[in-house]
Amino acid sequence: MGPVNGGLAIGTIGLMVLISAMNGLSVAGMAIGATIALPELLRRNYDKRMITGVIQAGSSLGILVPPSVVLVLYAMIARQPVGQLWLAGVIPGLMMAGLFILYIYIRCKLQPQLGPALGDEHRNISMSEKLRLLNAGLLPLGIFAVMMVPFVNGWTSLVESSAIGALAALLTAVFKGRMTKQVFETTIRQTLAITCMFMWIILAAMGFGAIFDGLGAVRAIDDLFTEQLGLNPWVILILMQLSFLVMGTFLDDTAMLVIVAPLYVPLVRHLGFDLIWYGVLYTITTQIAYMTPPFGYNLFLMRAMAPPEIGVRDIYVSIVPFVLVMIIALALILFFPQIALWLPNYIYQK
Repeated sequence: MGPVNGGLAIGTIGLMVLISAMNGLSVAGMAIGATIALPELLRRNYDKRMITGVIQAGSSLGILVPPSVVLVLYAMIARQPVGQLWLAGVIPGLMMAGLFILYIYIRCKLQPQLGPALGDEHRNISMSEKLRLLNAGLLPLGIFAVMMVPFVNGWTSLVESSAIGALAALLTAVFKGRMTKQVFETTIRQTLAITCMFMWIILAAMGFGAIFDGLGAVRAIDDLFTEQLGLNPWVILILMQLSFLVMGTFLDDTAMLVIVAPLYVPLVRHLGFDLIWYGVLYTITTQIAYMTPPFGYNLFLMRAMAPPEIGVRDIYVSIVPFVLVMIIALALILFFPQIALWLPNYIYQK
């Protein structure tokens, strides 16, 4: 990508997709992008607002590209198959990454000063060095493949695939000589803490939903929208998505899922919409909410990790075009559900 204007920014989006496929959260992509990619892009005279937006938008793919943790939580609350939800997130995630790349390419083509092409001194790297650098990323992708292929093909359950992934990571660390007693102990403690946290979140969400359903809240909301207000199902769906955008300015994705999903999921089912498709819509809406002022989650993460020359105004302005691109992606999936549903239907029918 060196000779292309904006090529390094395009490569950064590709990197974010790979990180998303290995992690399932947006925080990891943000941390790697802000600490590794951002300084390099600044050093090569990329526009600071352009690349700040690139890293924030790219890192948000972590909650859509499988193995997405958010989709796992949604699956447990909505009682939907995790495998189908992960597959439903593949094409929308890659489509959104492609739209980001298309925007960067066109913008830098029109305004080359935003993302200058690399000079020969930066591109004259021997093939052996390129292969050595490429080899560094093969093991993490191998772990992802070992974990995901059996699960997608139905050979293993989600829990079994998780165990395979953990074992593959352990063996890789031992093979690379990086598995020490301290690393092992830290890994076990953090895994236990995260697992317990998610179990409490799921317990709270399901208990919350059961109580509200028992009190008739879901039926009351359904009656309000469909009978008293006489709203079209599509209007109700759009209003639900807008409510996520509002909540996303002061809540993270997990909090929104716990508070609202127990109410919205039965309503979505009653309106006749596919819950797998709705899970993808929810996740994309959460991505947008992560990046919208005044209290977007990613905005604060970027402010904490960015170098001093990037101010709060730069961070807020940088996300505007990428949010517009994400809204276009959301609209495409809203009006063409098969973008999300084709792959899971094809794999599971096969």
